[in-house]
Amino acid sequence: MQKPIQALEISKSYGDFKAVDKLTFEVNAGEIFALLGPNGSGKSTTIRMILDIIRPDEGSIHVFGQPLTDENKAKIGYLPEERGLYKTISVLDMMVYLGKLKGLSNAEAKRRSLDYLERFELADYAKKKVSELSKGMQQKVQFAVTVMHDPQLIIIDEPFSGLDPINRMMIKDLLTEFRGRGGAVVMSTHQMNEVEELADRLLMISKGQQKLYGEVNAIRQQYAKHAIIVEGTGDWNALAGVRSVEDTPNQRGAKLLHLADDVTSDMVLEAIARSNAYIINRFERAVPSLNEIFIRAAGEEAA
Repeated sequence: MQKPIQALEISKSYGDFKAVDKLTFEVNAGEIFALLGPNGSGKSTTIRMILDIIRPDEGSIHVFGQPLTDENKAKIGYLPEERGLYKTISVLDMMVYLGKLKGLSNAEAKRRSLDYLERFELADYAKKKVSELSKGMQQKVQFAVTVMHDPQLIIIDEPFSGLDPINRMMIKDLLTEFRGRGGAVVMSTHQMNEVEELADRLLMISKGQQKLYGEVNAIRQQYAKHAIIVEGTGDWNALAGVRSVEDTPNQRGAKLLHLADDVTSDMVLEAIARSNAYIINRFERAVPSLNEIFIRAAGEEAA
């Protein structure tokens, strides 16, 4: 099976400003791929090049094994950050119209529209004008339109903007289902907690250049401290192999144990097990959140 996206050494400049600089990456079927970066990093330019809205100055992008064609465009669903719903017609009429633009018959577009409105708890709003919907409701309608034609690849920009926790979970469930059916998701977002929860792999760019690329868990492990987090009772400063102890921010009762250079977490756990002076409720390697890694990586670029 051809990969949904393969980008090789792509670059794009606007005058003297280089928005994207020799990016190489690929997106696999059956995965959620996060595209991250500070504002102005080149994310939007990269997405526009994937969609053939603009062309790279150098390099190549293949979508399902070839340059983007009208046939392949039908395999893509795109949810831009700037939403584009028609405000003055009914929700159902607008969804049917957009579904027909994606190749569905009138009857099939109406059936699928009603199914999604029911799933999103918007069935009572089918005949209302789009302008009468809240921002969160419009976001759900926009997502339904993005996936209604059963694409193989969806590209979504800030998909959780304007959604409350219940509706965020609804969208997450749909993304997970889509991935489970073998679909590929490219997700551009600033919400690192959503990336940690959903994404399989990520690409972080800054000033148009690659900063991080790979599996989410592997990147987090790469940035792990030589320390462990523990919860329990005992004098942690007296524990063999512990260099220093500090409180953990936002984790009540947990302690961060910084280890000596030649000490491993297994050695510390073994020392605790041999002693009657400690009770352990939690013991884990100190792995930073993606938000911490993002700030660190972006800060290194700015330095």
